[in-house]
Amino acid sequence: MNLVKKRTSLSLFLGIILSLYSLFAHAQTGSVYEPVRYIGGNTIDPSLHEGRLRYAIGTENIQVVRANRSHPELSEDYGYTYNHAPNLAYWNNNFFLQYLSNPVGEHQHPGHTLLVASKDGRSWGKPEVIFPEYHAPVGSTLPEGSDGYMMHQRMGFYVAPNDKLLVIGFYGFTPHPFDKGGIGRVVREIRKDGSFGPIYFLRYSSFNSFDESNTSYPLYTQSDDNEFIFACEGLLKDRLKTMQWLDEDYGMDNFYGSYKVADSLEAFSYYHRPDGKVVGLWKFSATALSDDEGLTFSSPVKAKSLLMAGGKIWGQKTNDDRYALVYNPIEMQEYRFPLSVVTSDDGIIFDHLLLVQAEVPPRRFFGLWKDFGPCYTRGIVEGNGNPPGHDMWLTYSMNKEDIWISRVPLSVKYKVEEAVSDDFENVIAGGVIPDWNIYYPVWAPVKVVSEKKNQVLALTDTDPYDYARAIRVFKESEKAKISLRVKPHQNAEGKLQLEVADQFGNRPVRIYFAEDGKMVAYDGGQKVSLIDYEAGKWYNLEIDIDVKNYGNYSLKVNGKEVLHEATLCEAVKSVERLSLRTGDYRNYPTRKTPNQNRTDALEGVDERTKEAVFWIDNLKVN
Repeated sequence: MNLVKKRTSLSLFLGIILSLYSLFAHAQTGSVYEPVRYIGGNTIDPSLHEGRLRYAIGTENIQVVRANRSHPELSEDYGYTYNHAPNLAYWNNNFFLQYLSNPVGEHQHPGHTLLVASKDGRSWGKPEVIFPEYHAPVGSTLPEGSDGYMMHQRMGFYVAPNDKLLVIGFYGFTPHPFDKGGIGRVVREIRKDGSFGPIYFLRYSSFNSFDESNTSYPLYTQSDDNEFIFACEGLLKDRLKTMQWLDEDYGMDNFYGSYKVADSLEAFSYYHRPDGKVVGLWKFSATALSDDEGLTFSSPVKAKSLLMAGGKIWGQKTNDDRYALVYNPIEMQEYRFPLSVVTSDDGIIFDHLLLVQAEVPPRRFFGLWKDFGPCYTRGIVEGNGNPPGHDMWLTYSMNKEDIWISRVPLSVKYKVEEAVSDDFENVIAGGVIPDWNIYYPVWAPVKVVSEKKNQVLALTDTDPYDYARAIRVFKESEKAKISLRVKPHQNAEGKLQLEVADQFGNRPVRIYFAEDGKMVAYDGGQKVSLIDYEAGKWYNLEIDIDVKNYGNYSLKVNGKEVLHEATLCEAVKSVERLSLRTGDYRNYPTRKTPNQNRTDALEGVDERTKEAVFWIDNLKVN
């Protein structure tokens, strides 16, 4: 009996300890010891660009700037091929995007900042210089080890309380513009008529003795526009906005008060939780909390559940009263892909690691520190505007040479439960294509166009190193009947690769309109020629898929069966998405591809290829 009592007492004691531990562990999440946690458990497969993740349904990825060295007039008039670190704002019914640009590589002179605008976030104008290359006053000398001037900024815009839009940049010396290498932060106004105000210094580097006597622009206080001065002073007093400047100049003049950090805390982003606390996020998974609007933060800690390296992390409250973190979920510094999102109800517990941008096109131009993939993601900072609609807008560079933007519909979802029936008749030509994931390079657009009184999805391709791609997620199933119409506008060049995939990106069904005028498909590992296709003719495709018992699929073209119970290319448990692509499947670069520091380019990167166009209509999936 005593033994039983002892065991009972021990069990109660252990139960109490475990309960206390559970409560304590729970209390840690959301506290200064662990401000955020990703609980999903799934991580990426680093061997594939898509990482075997599901897509955030309906995301559009649109290329804003395509670098072109040989024909700069087709890009930004300079031919610079290092383009990086974009920032985004929405003001006066316009999107504004600014980014850094250098001739070849990162932290190499000369460097300037460009601005590009859009009414709808999808069609963009031509970039123009907003902060030119720095020219020091006569008599100035470069510090030892520097060969020129550059721009570097973590922050791009500020919408002031008086509704003035300020654009901000930072001048410094190459190759290290931080600390003693800094000159100062500059500012100018973007006016409502589209013109720009004069450039002023907003704040000089606290590590040096710069002022109006030895720099090229006056201090903002010399402006004769009191409203502009008021806007500048509002920014200087806004700790959460100026925290974005921290690693460029962390305040030898006590600018940040008692808050001092090493310059290893880089690229600050933040959001407000429902309890009013501010969650601060930095590179390398660093995070902290503030109770006083950023005047002080808790000691930054590493969020161990967030796998990332030196690519930026973006965090925000979204229009559906939820929260999102966007980052590259891998601890590899030079291989920053894919770009993923996790979401949360409370800004603390995040789940569902999904794809925003899974494409990694070939890096066309070599240069210093040009990492692979989509990186340095930024959204719209709190207070810098809220575009119409129910979307999250993001911007990033691809391979540090092209500038892209993403529109992610809210609430973020990854499953479809209903049957798919898309005829595109209710889609505005050139507008948003609901529930389709779109990959839209400048030279390979994807858009809905009008065919007489009919509307169709058009994939066009003139890019020698990239392709147009459209993905439609449908209800996950062991059996699927897919029908669609395809109209190739040519049969002597260009290609359309139609694939059906599972949630992990396995591609069991592969049917191709090849560039030699043949329609082909794969029966297991064997390529089978089906028919010769004609330019300008519609083809009705019916695909019947059954993945059970290693699976098979059949294909009818214009009502005639051309493939009967072909073996799947890969064994899968289910299928859930249709992919249409105007180029070959790619998985290069890999994580082992050398990141070489050269200055040359791939062959023919600046010339368009002959146009290939494919129209899609009447997609149905049951």
